[in-house]
Amino acid sequence: MKRILIGLIAVAALAAGGWFGFSLYVQHRVTTEVETAFEQIRKQGGKASHSKVEFDLMSRTLTIEDIAVTPGNQPQAQVKIAGIKGTGVRQIDDTRISADSIDITGFEVALDQIGPAKVKASYKVPQLTMRDYAGPLHIGTAPANGSLVDLYRYVLGQYASVAASSLTAPTLTMSFDSGSGPGGSGEITYSGLTIQNLKQGKIDAMKADRAAISIDVKQPGRPDKLTGEVSNIIVNDFDATAIIAALDPQTSNDETYHRVYRQILAGPYALKTAQGMRIDIDGFVMEDLDVQPSKFRLAERFDALSQDQSAVPTPAQSRETLEKIAGIYEGVRIGKAEVSKISVGTPQGIGKVNAIRYHDGEFAIEGVDTPGPQGQFKMERFALKSFSAAKLMRLGADLSNPGQTPSPGQMLGLFGVLSGAEIKGVTAPFKTTKKLVTVDTLSLDWGQLVGSIPSKAHAVAKFVTPTDPSDPKQLPLIAAGLDKLAIDLDLGAAWTESSNSFALAPATLDIGGIAKAQLRIALGNVPREVFSADPAQLMGQAARIEADTLEFSLRDNGGVDLVVTQFARTQNVSRDAARSAIVEMIRAQGEKVAASNLDARAAVDAIASFVSTSDQTLTIKLTPLGKMPVLQLMDALNSGPIVALAQFRIEASTGL
Repeated sequence: MKRILIGLIAVAALAAGGWFGFSLYVQHRVTTEVETAFEQIRKQGGKASHSKVEFDLMSRTLTIEDIAVTPGNQPQAQVKIAGIKGTGVRQIDDTRISADSIDITGFEVALDQIGPAKVKASYKVPQLTMRDYAGPLHIGTAPANGSLVDLYRYVLGQYASVAASSLTAPTLTMSFDSGSGPGGSGEITYSGLTIQNLKQGKIDAMKADRAAISIDVKQPGRPDKLTGEVSNIIVNDFDATAIIAALDPQTSNDETYHRVYRQILAGPYALKTAQGMRIDIDGFVMEDLDVQPSKFRLAERFDALSQDQSAVPTPAQSRETLEKIAGIYEGVRIGKAEVSKISVGTPQGIGKVNAIRYHDGEFAIEGVDTPGPQGQFKMERFALKSFSAAKLMRLGADLSNPGQTPSPGQMLGLFGVLSGAEIKGVTAPFKTTKKLVTVDTLSLDWGQLVGSIPSKAHAVAKFVTPTDPSDPKQLPLIAAGLDKLAIDLDLGAAWTESSNSFALAPATLDIGGIAKAQLRIALGNVPREVFSADPAQLMGQAARIEADTLEFSLRDNGGVDLVVTQFARTQNVSRDAARSAIVEMIRAQGEKVAASNLDARAAVDAIASFVSTSDQTLTIKLTPLGKMPVLQLMDALNSGPIVALAQFRIEASTGL
């Protein structure tokens, strides 16, 4: 028994010695691997140091303390980590390791004099925990040329090589200081940070419970301080590989769209300034943000930012910059973006906007209710249709020559930026009175561009405005008891290429309480070449255009009585006498016209009948007796309307 006991003790001693020997071997190997990683940074010209490195074989726990790294190619960047503790650390293969969890404490990144503005910035994360981590055993070689684009690609590439089921951080604080620059200084602190399912550069969800903002704003003569917070910041389905593709010169011909974000949500917001302004926003949402690498060339934009911005750019440089910005806008596709329930408080009052939206190329502002100098201003909706920021940038590039008057062709480029605009439901004070102007609809749409000129347009205006006693032309309306004017305009025009015809229809103007007028003009032989910004070409082609038909109707809704009443007042006669006098004057003038055109007599009789009896509709139709070039007709009208009318068959009638 004694021998057996001695043997067991010996075996235990040998096992313990082997265990401790193996443990020391593993400790040495782990320490060597860590030192190799730090030495790799030093070989690239950087500085890298750490203190204690420990590895517990039983729990497979790796601990590294007091890490300090300064990359060689970015001497303005410094990274400090108080400690890294990985539990359940395993080597998957020759290139990758995994860990059940990694706890990082005291993580700090300091950036000094970034970009032309020489901004200082820092990031601080007191505690960061990663679960189910998997990543490379050695970090990749950092770019040696110091390019900002290459640095971003390197960082995103490292990020895409890591996987984790979750990342959590109680807080993250970002501070910045622009020094003497205009950007000011301040900090933003995020709390309750979580990331779910990070793998191959993709994240299922990111969330921050709150972001506290404190910024000292620099502005000439009136420094200010902005404070506030944003709650519930959520990002669903983020893909960093789309940004990597946009930064890679090898993908410059990639015309496919890569989704970066499926959805971004945030809100409510609350921001205020020391000078008394406050902004509250209920929420923000953006969906389906995609980039197209062939046009979304971030590398070019980063190169521009890295250049000296102190010199005033030449016109050519300004055009080049705007063209690059246009490319970035063109390479971004947003499915939907919306800011909801905005409230802006100022010492003068509180302004509210129900929503600002962008969807399918339409930019809209809805539910405006804000104080103005003369009273409250309200608007249900303002919209820009088929708006293109890229085309606007390119138009700006075309107009960026200082001292040079833009050509007609350049100004017409605005029609390509959007396809229309609309305003609805406006209520606004009328001058300094207590009366209101109300706008039901103001809209203008255009399309079918021939070059840069629309060949189709439609305008609608429906509004009510008070009559103005300060305008002498409106005094008869006021005297007749009209305290407001209701205007209803519907005007459309379109060119049809297959028939080379142009029609002004509908063309309706309804002035409530006065009259409703309708006009239709048809033109023939309108060539495509007439839609030109070149005046010489326009006039040359305009000579080919021919007048077709003209139809005009006028419905009396009180306008005739208004004219009769005003005439009676100025002539100091009765209304019946005034009406008879006006009819006689029409017939007398009509005899001169009828002497050269018998058809005109019917028109004169119809007009006289229209005035003699209220609430009638007058209809006049003019049809050319032969081919009638429009320019020739205009010359005839200038020399004498009677001569011009003689070239038309005139049909006229009245009816109740």
